[in-house]
Amino acid sequence: MDLSFQFLRLRKRTPLAISRGASAESVLAWIRVRSEGVEGWGEAGEYSIGTHRVFPTELEANLQRAQSVLERLPAADRAAADAVLRKQGIDSSTRAGINQALIDWLGKRQGMSAGTLLGIPERPSPPTSVTVGINTPEAAAARVRLWLRTASFRVWKLKMGSPGGVGADQAMYETVIQAIPAGSRVSVDANGGWTLDQAREMAGWLADRGVDHIEQPLPRGQERDLPSLRARSPIAILADESCLDSSEIPALAEAVDGVNIKLFKCGGVDPALRMIQSARDHGMKVMLGCYGNTLLGNTALARLGGLADYVDLDSHWNLEGDPFKGATLSDGVLQAPEGPGFGVSTHDTTD
Repeated sequence: MDLSFQFLRLRKRTPLAISRGASAESVLAWIRVRSEGVEGWGEAGEYSIGTHRVFPTELEANLQRAQSVLERLPAADRAAADAVLRKQGIDSSTRAGINQALIDWLGKRQGMSAGTLLGIPERPSPPTSVTVGINTPEAAAARVRLWLRTASFRVWKLKMGSPGGVGADQAMYETVIQAIPAGSRVSVDANGGWTLDQAREMAGWLADRGVDHIEQPLPRGQERDLPSLRARSPIAILADESCLDSSEIPALAEAVDGVNIKLFKCGGVDPALRMIQSARDHGMKVMLGCYGNTLLGNTALARLGGLADYVDLDSHWNLEGDPFKGATLSDGVLQAPEGPGFGVSTHDTTD
């Protein structure tokens, strides 16, 4: 197979602040795999998990290594490609983009959608949530109003873990909730920004206000405290940074109610499917999430939407100049397109 890549640096329409800091742009790699006259596309990108972060320089170095080690492998053998990349120590985001590209390639070669190729059953997908980052109460409420100019979203994720403490989180919530349409479902994501005592306090406070669940209340590395938090929490607890791939699910089964699955984190669509199966085997809920993905990456995960309890694939709406066309919004649901592979094209492509 022939692998090529192109880096994209896209500004965010609204900078996103979480407990670990703020970001104003996304740096992504558009990966293309070509073989037998067919080209498949995938996406890799920078991301952070607690104290670990994959920078664009590492992505570029790993993609260059991947070009060399995959050159003689057939594009149809995804398992062999993944094994080689893991042996070479290639990061999970690079592996994710290559895995997506190989699935896209095979679907196009065989003239079938990625969903059919992967045996994904046709089920309704939950509506996607949209995210409001940490900010002043007034600015956060303004972000809600800006989202509502895009579409009538009815599922909302509020980032918490403010440097100002839980008092600042509560003040932001009380103002933001007034801007969110009545009847919406609201969740909170602390990105590991609370202490155990703060998480216990906020679980009760948020439950009293009808919040659906809390995502990643404690930092990665503090998983030992999750069972006691869950035991006393009146609302569901989901893990994000604390669960990278399927190997970490069994240890979390008694500690949290569900996991957030992201392509860059787990290594691709095939690993995401394994995570979903493992989570279900352990009686856990499933969320499909994103980093700063374009529609290229979010369309791939939207194809799995019918397997999830929660979908959080909103990042592409916050990017200026996203070059891709793919999944479309219908009544709050991100619908994967028809066509072979993942069905993604660019805006300058003639349909």
